[in-house]
Amino acid sequence: MKPLLLLPALILLFISCRQPNAGQDEVISGKIDTALVRKNVKYKGSIDTAVKFSDQEGDHVIFTTEDDAIDTGQRRTGIYLHAYCYTVKANKWISAWQLYDFTDECDFDISGGFLARTFAITDLNHDGKAEVWLMYNLACRSDVSPSDVKIIMHEGSKKYALRGNSRVKVNATDYYGGDYKFDEAFKHGSKEYMNYAMQLWNRNLNEGFDEAHPAGKFN
Repeated sequence: MKPLLLLPALILLFISCRQPNAGQDEVISGKIDTALVRKNVKYKGSIDTAVKFSDQEGDHVIFTTEDDAIDTGQRRTGIYLHAYCYTVKANKWISAWQLYDFTDECDFDISGGFLARTFAITDLNHDGKAEVWLMYNLACRSDVSPSDVKIIMHEGSKKYALRGNSRVKVNATDYYGGDYKFDEAFKHGSKEYMNYAMQLWNRNLNEGFDEAHPAGKFN
């Protein structure tokens, strides 16, 4: 199934998708003015992506931010990633969950951020509850080595995680990295979730080159 919402990191698109026989339980998502976010809540960093969505549990807002640390020599030494999800009731924003990850005090080459075209809101199992997908990488390295890569999905307050590392090309014939591991929530969750996570992983596994390297499908 196609995601209800899939956004490049700096571009907000509106996509709504009606599920067959979903009725009042359909999940609807779309862009939100970041000025409204700034008016209602405090957060760290600069807003990257901001989306509103509605499901059978109510109305929600999800947004991601990125921040960094700069030393006295104007060199970036830290990257800090945040995601904030709020439930909106009677114009009150109530925190539902947050994500925070980082790499800092880096004396080498630092990189990281939420990956473009990976943020999505879906309802893969047609239960009327939205699934929020985030994917990002972080690295502090002095050689050709993989970065840490994570896929985080939330269905309500329940968190699912796939953790691994990118696949880098060492030379013309050799590659390094690409390992991954599902957490217990994914292992015991809907098969649709694992399959979708693997689609995200396969599309974003390679770092710095474009060769396909499918990791498989869970049936």
